[in-house]
Amino acid sequence: MRLRYNYRLDPAPAQRIALARAFGCARVVYNDALALRRQAHTDGLPFITDGELSKQVITEARQRPDRAWLGEVSAVVLQQALADAAMAYRNFFASLSGKRKGPKIGAPRFRSRKDNRQAIRFTRNARFKVGEKLSLPKIGDIAVRWSRPLPSDPSSVTVIKDAAGRYFASFVVEVAERPLPRVEAETGIDLGLAHFAVLADGRKIDSPRFLRRAEKKLRRLQKALSRKEKGSQNRVKARVKVARHHAKVADARREFHHQASTRIVRENQAIYVEDLAVKGLARTRLAKSVHDAGWSAFVGMLKYKAKLHGRTFAQIDRFHPSSKLCSACGSLAEVMPLNVREWACACGVSHDRDVNAAINILAAGRRQVAAGRKPEPEMGGKRRPETPVEAGKTPRPARKRRARGTADEAGSHRSAA
Repeated sequence: MRLRYNYRLDPAPAQRIALARAFGCARVVYNDALALRRQAHTDGLPFITDGELSKQVITEARQRPDRAWLGEVSAVVLQQALADAAMAYRNFFASLSGKRKGPKIGAPRFRSRKDNRQAIRFTRNARFKVGEKLSLPKIGDIAVRWSRPLPSDPSSVTVIKDAAGRYFASFVVEVAERPLPRVEAETGIDLGLAHFAVLADGRKIDSPRFLRRAEKKLRRLQKALSRKEKGSQNRVKARVKVARHHAKVADARREFHHQASTRIVRENQAIYVEDLAVKGLARTRLAKSVHDAGWSAFVGMLKYKAKLHGRTFAQIDRFHPSSKLCSACGSLAEVMPLNVREWACACGVSHDRDVNAAINILAAGRRQVAAGRKPEPEMGGKRRPETPVEAGKTPRPARKRRARGTADEAGSHRSAA
C-alpha cells in the first residue's frame, strides 16, 4: 500500500527564494492552462488536449520574453502543475456526468499568489536525491529533519509551504503490510463530544478540545490582526502569528489522533465504528466542537492502520439505532432524548448510553463482517435517525421561519458558521 511520509524542511535563505520562484512558476503555468481552456470554450473551439496545452504554456512560452523566466525552474515542476490542471478538469467533468462520487464540484479556479499554502511536486523524472539532505534540481540540497527512516525509495516528493511559513517534504512511498501478533479482543467505538470515544469494554477517551483550550489566545491574536492596516508588513506578521497558533492546535490534534488510533489497533483484532454524517453535523450550532474533535481524520487513521497491520475494520450503517437498542435483550426503546445518559431497560439491565452504543456497534460490526457485505437498513426500508442527527449525538436546531416581506429580512444571508 502507498503512504505519505512528511518531514520538516529547513531551507537556507537562498533556497527559500528559489522555492518561491518555483511556486510562482507552477502557479503561472496552472493559470495559463485554465485561461486557454476557458477562452477556447468561450470561442466555441474544440477542447484543447493535454499535449497541445503543454506545448503552448511550457515549450513555446519559455521562448517568449514575457515567460522566459519559466526556464529558471525544473521542467518537471511545470509539467506537474499542468497535470494538476488537467486532473482538475477531469474531476469537474466526471462530477457533471455523475461518474464522480460525492457532492458536485465546480469548475477549476485560478490560483492566487496570495494563497497562504503553496506546493510543488517532483517525480522521479526530476532525479531528486534523498540522502542526508534532500537534493532538488535548481534549488539545491535542503536540510531535512529525519524523524524516521523512509521504508522504501519514494516515487515523488511534494514540497509544501503552509500558512505558518513552515516548509515540509511529503514523500509517496510503497509500504509492505506489517501484521501485528493476533489478539482475541475486538471493540466497537462510539464517537461523541462529551467523550471523544467510548469503547465496548467501557473505556472512555476524554476529548482534549484543543481548539477550545486555545481560543483565548487565538481571540487576542485575531483582535491584534484586525487592528493592523491592510497591506502593511505588520499585518503580515500578525497573520503569521495567528496561522502558527492554528498550526499548533492542528498538530496537537493530529498527534492525539495518531496515539489513540495506534493504541486501539494494537490492542484489538477487529475495530468497528459508526459511519457518521460529519458534513451534516458541521452545519449545526455545535459545528466548532465537531470540527475540533476531528472524527473523520481519526477514522481515516484507524482504517489505514488496520489495513497496514492486518486488523479487521468496518463501519456500520449510520441509521443503526445503537443508542436505543438494549445490548442485553435486544429490545428497542421508542424514544431516547439526548439528555438521557443512563437508562434502564424493561429486562432490568441498566445502561450507560455511550457504552451501550459501543457494544451494539461491536455486535453490528461482527454481523456485517460475517455476512461479507453491507447490511440492509434495519426495520425494513431506510430508517430516519432516532434524533435529528443520531450519528453524532448532537441535535440540529430548528430554523426560525420569517413571514415574507418583513423589514429585517431584506439583504440577510445565512451565517457562514
